[in-house]
Amino acid sequence: RRRRRRRRWCGRRHPAPGECRRARRQKFLLHANRALETQTKRTMSGKKNLEALAAGRELEGAAALVRVDFNVPLDKADSTVITDDTRIRAALPTIEFLRAARARVVLMSHLGRPKGQRKPEMSLAPVADRLRELLGENAEVAFVEDCVGDDVTAAVGALTPGSVLVLQNLRYHAAEEKNEEAFATQLASLADVYVNDAFGTAHRAHASTVGVPTILGADCCATGKLMEKELAFLRLDEAERPLAAIIGGAKVSSKLPVITALVEKVNILVLGGGLAFTFLKAQGKDVGASLVEDDLIATASGIITKAEELGVTLIVPTDVIAAAEFKADAENEVISFADGGGIREGWMGLDAGPATVAAIADTLATAKTIIWNGPLGVFEFDAFAQGTLAIATKLAELTGAGCTSIVGGGDSVAAVEKMGVASEMSHVSTGGGATLELLGGATLPGVAAIADLSA
Repeated sequence: RRRRRRRRWCGRRHPAPGECRRARRQKFLLHANRALETQTKRTMSGKKNLEALAAGRELEGAAALVRVDFNVPLDKADSTVITDDTRIRAALPTIEFLRAARARVVLMSHLGRPKGQRKPEMSLAPVADRLRELLGENAEVAFVEDCVGDDVTAAVGALTPGSVLVLQNLRYHAAEEKNEEAFATQLASLADVYVNDAFGTAHRAHASTVGVPTILGADCCATGKLMEKELAFLRLDEAERPLAAIIGGAKVSSKLPVITALVEKVNILVLGGGLAFTFLKAQGKDVGASLVEDDLIATASGIITKAEELGVTLIVPTDVIAAAEFKADAENEVISFADGGGIREGWMGLDAGPATVAAIADTLATAKTIIWNGPLGVFEFDAFAQGTLAIATKLAELTGAGCTSIVGGGDSVAAVEKMGVASEMSHVSTGGGATLELLGGATLPGVAAIADLSA
């Protein structure tokens, strides 16, 4: 019955013969955009998760098409070796739920940036192998060398209840990132139900994240376990206070929407890394050759003023580790900005200084919820990673004392992993751009495309 209803729906929306391809795509995108606008107005109380999906329909024997984020790092010398399987492990709760419900589980993901070309070094075959190991010897995990086409349809049809099929890299097809209707329709034809568990790609309006659920309709779509967890932690409106945010990284421009949004939500805002020097220059500090975005100095000044008006505790470095060169073994020294001090000409700040780290640690001790995105220094150089590692250790300590800690961003995650404290955090986000956009108040298309879930 569901398949007949989908065919009728598709039949109604296809254009009349002779209608140009551009018009067809415009109509498809118009429908998708209207769906997003409607769904983003709904509240979290109407959210459709896996439990709600299972309660509303029989999953045994159903083909469950799941968008996962298996964009894992591979060894540069041997692309068959996965160097970090965190994202595969993060998808296991959703996969196991569907297997327990006796669904036929079809997993789709991208890996790397093949840009529409079949690049063997970006194949998902090693991911399928690793997933088979993680699920155990009793799990049936198959792999197919494409994500659409007759061979894929046959592979899905051959699945037995509780078994798993991993599709080949979605981005071997340029149509995935373009959200082309024909490609989305081919993917949707594989599914009885659709689950989005790929938070890391939720900020992209691609065929697998927006096109498929738009075609299938609201009643057979849901969010997965990982997506639910990410959204629960990263929506900060109900976070226990005092609420603190640590934002680091190289450039203000890449974090500006997040900083602008957070200054109105948090009680404590810590700014570190290269982006802090634009704020320090806005305060009139001498920052030498440190990274500064001069066109954003006025914006930084406005954020400082806004924090003062709202009573937000704003922490920018009071001292830094400055170096003569951008090198791992560069000559360096501690520079204080107190009493008119500054970085000498030609030198640059590459890490937070000891006084700054101590002040951050003391202030964070007063918080009940802490979110951290971005390093406090040049984390790839050991000599300038100490501020970042100290914060990772402090967050682990505070979490153990009852604070809720949320870590998002590549280098922040790397820091807690390097210190061996990742498992001690309340939540380590799998998102990069998606995390930043959600914290910045943006609507995530991959979330909004699931009915009954407000983004």
